[in-house]
Amino acid sequence: QVQLVESGGGLVQTGGSLRLSCVASGRTISSYTMGWFRQAPGKEREFVAGSGRRTTYADSVKGRFTISRDNAKNTVYLQMNSLKPDDTAVYYCAAKGVQTSAVVTTTGWYDYWGQGTQVTVSS
Repeated sequence: QVQLVESGGGLVQTGGSLRLSCVASGRTISSYTMGWFRQAPGKEREFVAGSGRRTTYADSVKGRFTISRDNAKNTVYLQMNSLKPDDTAVYYCAAKGVQTSAVVTTTGWYDYWGQGTQVTVSS
C-alpha cells in the first residue's frame, strides 16, 4: 500500500506560481509512475503531468508546469507557473507501481490517490 499526501495548494493571482508536493509513504516510489491530475467543479478529473520512464504533460500546461521527483524524499512536485483562472481545481497526486514506455494519462490505471489540494487562481 502507498499513501499519498498532497500539499502546497492555495489562492494565487493570475500569472502567479505555486509548487505542489506529494509525499508518499508505505513504499519507495523510485520505480513507480507518478501523476498529477486535477478536477474542476462540474468537470471530470483530467491528467496534468506524469513522471515514469518519460515525463508527459497535458497540452494545456506545457511550458508552464513542471513535474519533478526526489526519490530520496519519496516526494513528487508540481511547479506551476503563469497560472490562469482555468487552472483552478483540486489537484490530486496518483501512483502506479510500474513504469511503462509511455506515461498513462487515464485515471483508472492508477492504483493510489491522495486526498487532493485546492488551487484557486483569481483573475
